[in-house]
Amino acid sequence: MREAMIVWGGWEGHDPEKCAQIYRRWLHEDGFSVRIETDTKAFADPDIMKLSLIVPVFTMSKIEKEEVQNLAKAIESGVGIAGHHGGMTDAFRDCVEYHFITGGQWVAHPGNIIDYRVNITRPDDPIMHGISDFDYTSEQYYLHYDPSNEILATTTFTGEHAFWIDGVVMPVAWKRHYGHGRVFYCALGHKAEEFDVPEMATMIRRGMNWAAREA
Repeated sequence: MREAMIVWGGWEGHDPEKCAQIYRRWLHEDGFSVRIETDTKAFADPDIMKLSLIVPVFTMSKIEKEEVQNLAKAIESGVGIAGHHGGMTDAFRDCVEYHFITGGQWVAHPGNIIDYRVNITRPDDPIMHGISDFDYTSEQYYLHYDPSNEILATTTFTGEHAFWIDGVVMPVAWKRHYGHGRVFYCALGHKAEEFDVPEMATMIRRGMNWAAREA
């Protein structure tokens, strides 16, 4: 059986516990055994090398050097990592080693909660199969991201809330590799209720299963 670890905590505004419980339910339904942790010390546990998947839900906060080093070693060895919104890319802002793993870092969400369009760029990818472009209401994330990411979906900024980024096309979802490990990220999901949006839920759930190492 594949084993996953969810680590939740940090800023409460992203509903980390609620999101962690959604992930836990999905993973159980998909045949994983699931370990839940609420402290970044879990990343330093040598046993994470045996996992199939790590799901961080930990906005902002700090990660210690030995924690991120062990996490990087685990992902590089083949453990998968997947997550969403600030729980994955607005975590540990001062830790560039962590950003190198995830493939991006949040820097802004002009206008805060707004309406925008999500465009599917890789409809041929199994993660995105059957998902069409869709309208969404949430924070529209502006990210600094790794050029090696394989972009699965994007959004385009209008310039209404920051005129100098009018027309900028920004990733919404990507997959990548870090060493032998698979990495999946989706920028949607500011609040837990957004997991009720079928397109968002489908891409994240498929992305987790893609990222997970086989048992």
